[in-house]
Amino acid sequence: MSLRESFDDALGRRIIDFNIWALEGGLKGSATRELFDAFCQRLVTVGFPLWRGYAAGRTLHPQWSGYGYLWRREFNAIESSRFEHGSDDRSDFLDSPFEYLIRTAQDGTRNPWLRRRLQGPDADRDFPILKEIAAQGATDYVATIYSFGRGDPSHGTGVAYSFATARSGGFSGDDVTLLESVLPALSLAIKSHVGHEIAAGLLAAYLGADAGRRVHAGAVRRGTVETLRAVLWFADIRGFTATADATPGLALIDLLDDTFETMTSAVRDHGGQVLKFMGDGMLAIFPLDEASDTAAVCSQAVGAATLAMRALAALNERRAAAAKTTAAVDLALHLGEVLYGNVGAVDRLDFTVIGPAVNEVARIEALCEPLDQSVLVSAEFAAAAVTCAERLQPLGRHALRGVREPRDILALTLD
Repeated sequence: MSLRESFDDALGRRIIDFNIWALEGGLKGSATRELFDAFCQRLVTVGFPLWRGYAAGRTLHPQWSGYGYLWRREFNAIESSRFEHGSDDRSDFLDSPFEYLIRTAQDGTRNPWLRRRLQGPDADRDFPILKEIAAQGATDYVATIYSFGRGDPSHGTGVAYSFATARSGGFSGDDVTLLESVLPALSLAIKSHVGHEIAAGLLAAYLGADAGRRVHAGAVRRGTVETLRAVLWFADIRGFTATADATPGLALIDLLDDTFETMTSAVRDHGGQVLKFMGDGMLAIFPLDEASDTAAVCSQAVGAATLAMRALAALNERRAAAAKTTAAVDLALHLGEVLYGNVGAVDRLDFTVIGPAVNEVARIEALCEPLDQSVLVSAEFAAAAVTCAERLQPLGRHALRGVREPRDILALTLD
């Protein structure tokens, strides 16, 4: 006899079915949006009087503090939203059932529940959202929070749920029992996906999109590298030491953030990948493979450099108008082979590029100030960037620190 067959009543069989479905979804790694959408549709299929369902949670991401999914029966569809950092301070959250539940959980209640009748003599519409959905026809509302880990829901991650019905009389006792019995398994399935997404997002933010994907996929052994041909981008703020000495700490961070954001946007828009920020420096690559058109990739790098320098000039104008510190950036482009992968100690690794080409592009960038140029390129890059030849001005041969022979250096004209 199967587990579900051991239950004599329909509610018990439904609870088992929902739990098995949720756990299978978690094992498959189903996305949170897909899980909650399917959950709401399954509720309707078994006769649950769902009119509106909502799930939301916190996440760990540099750009977003959380996510939300709203399912509405009239559309049989789900809407997605993301919350910016600081959204917890908005009045619509501070005066919400979820904020109330978080405070309740801080008092020691694990997975607190809230229920409000929205129509009839016992109606209690003590939150703005309840007044809103009651005006649309909702008769009953339940909400709860499942936190991940041992902390309270005001920290870390978890899932907040709310469900509303428009049925006369509201939810039945069995309806509420069904939710109480299946939401733990659904939350566990969502936790599986949220953990995966948090790891992927943080790796991409700290290592770069491609490096983050590789590490998340298992490229974690020290010494695991591959040979990669790429256009190398190395940028540095000119005179940063003097700027740092004369600029208060938080203002200096603001300058770095604005500068790096401007350059990163240009690199990203042209198919490049930022590998790391090193103090006031930035290393990026435009990878090449056997199918790549080298001239086209070099053209993309030139486009990124041009966009970055123009955007930095506009940024400096805005910052100067606001009486903020400005920064001049020097940039070098080089083409060569590098080793791409894990380097470091057994318990502290860096996923990066290494090799003579990396050293050379840094040395080329160091010539920008003495040569009074903003963007310099190597002869190797110039030979491949055939579509941009008219914008490259030869500056002769120059010695690069630590490099045996002088190298031909060219300037990229930005006008």
